[in-house]
Amino acid sequence: MGVSVDQLATWRDKLLRARLSGVREVTDQNGERIRYGTDSEMARAIAEAERRLSGAHPTTIRFSTSKGL
Repeated sequence: MGVSVDQLATWRDKLLRARLSGVREVTDQNGERIRYGTDSEMARAIAEAERRLSGAHPTTIRFSTSKGL
């Protein structure tokens, strides 16, 4: 089952608000409580949400050329 962009953005925003206020427990759209053990776990969840929202486009493209000699 996929998650819509709106749901993902809402989740990311909820995580950011919780993290910035020092709370490590949030409630998802289904009413389930999710508790993060450390701040770094929460940061990884936020980073994953942002990665998915960005479409995971590559940030760097490298070209390799040659004269064929």
